Amino acid sequence: MIRNGKRSLALTALAGASVLAIALTGCSTGGDSGAGAAASGFDTKGAKNQDITFWVMGGDTPQEARDYLVKEYKAATGGTLTIQQQDWTDALTKLTNQLPDAKNTPDVTEIGNTWSPTFTTAGAFTDLSGIYEDLGGGDLLKSFVDVGTVDGKQYALPYYFGSRYITYRKDIWEAAGLEVPSTLDEFNADVAKLKTAGQSGFYIGGQDWRNGVSWVFANGGDLAEKDGDKWVSTLSSEKTQTGLKQFQELFKNASNAPATEDDSTPWVNINNDKDGAAPTAATIIAPGWAHWSVGDYKGDDDKGNEKREWNDATFGVFPLPGVEAGTVAPVFAGGSNVAISAKSTKQAGAKELLRIIFSEDYQTLLAKNGLGPANTKYVAELGTDQFAKALVDSALGSKLTPAAPGWAAVEGQKILEEFFGKIAEGGDTASLAKEYDSKINGIING
Repeated sequence: MIRNGKRSLALTALAGASVLAIALTGCSTGGDSGAGAAASGFDTKGAKNQDITFWVMGGDTPQEARDYLVKEYKAATGGTLTIQQQDWTDALTKLTNQLPDAKNTPDVTEIGNTWSPTFTTAGAFTDLSGIYEDLGGGDLLKSFVDVGTVDGKQYALPYYFGSRYITYRKDIWEAAGLEVPSTLDEFNADVAKLKTAGQSGFYIGGQDWRNGVSWVFANGGDLAEKDGDKWVSTLSSEKTQTGLKQFQELFKNASNAPATEDDSTPWVNINNDKDGAAPTAATIIAPGWAHWSVGDYKGDDDKGNEKREWNDATFGVFPLPGVEAGTVAPVFAGGSNVAISAKSTKQAGAKELLRIIFSEDYQTLLAKNGLGPANTKYVAELGTDQFAKALVDSALGSKLTPAAPGWAAVEGQKILEEFFGKIAEGGDTASLAKEYDSKINGIING
């Protein structure tokens, strides 16, 4: 299953306010290199013998997949595909500096999903509208397509996805006579029943908005919406307020986590300690890859890291249920998008690489390596175990942050951590929302 989620789900925290000052205005091509307007179809002749560069972020793209791309690109064009791996820690700086430079830009690049709006609105990427349907169209994971879309045009498309779901202690739930809930209200009530002085019924930090926002999404609320030509914070909207009040009650009634805790490692709370001490959480929400860290203690490896083995008798998983029975609550998804640099002088070759990336063979290859495929037609290739099912069920209805040009600054200033933390502490949701709407509106449009 997906092991990359820790990086990709926490990725947005790296994007500071400085992102908004990046010198990307030079990326706007005004039509040069064919990038400014969407070209229809693929220019097979133009791609012939073009040597291109593809940036991948971190080690998530397996070597098997990289080898496939190099081989297929050579066969299709006669050109050479060079894949360069970038570290997530300095990827933002490199993208900022090199995307506007035609001599040094990657032709195609992987990009963190929530970084996409900052770059697309600055004109850094090629309009892919003309080949969108050829690459999968409506079968591509919608939340990732949306975050890479500006004014109805697609600039960054999904590359792979990860998602979040519930992991729970079957032994604790069953001892309390509880079954897997079918609605969000049932979930909230059940985990409250499991809270004791030493055990969270549901462990979630007060500032953990990336998980807490699911209660907002489930109730039809959102963090921001576009109003005409501008983005507007919607923390004060009626539906968002309903979700925030639910989160506040959930934190009060079910969690012993600090109100000041944001993204954390909740799997350490659901596990028994090495010495056999009882877990401090009956239920958590975490990325799909986290199940590798959940289970019975099996000693330490040579680096001192705990080895855990999943035990079906003790642990289970399920998607966070939605408001209505039979639905799944939208969760904040992790993963990456992929885009073509608007400054690339090899647009035909770059589009040919996208054709290969979105082909059935490559999508299947990603899925078999545990990466959620961009094209939802191939999610069955992830497998049939409980982890794959929970991953797919939660991801298909997932949401991302607003596709606003200033969203990176909102996250970089940790505005939502502050806001959710104050909600968790018992603050008045309406007055806090009004205060933080004002803060967000001041920077959300870049």
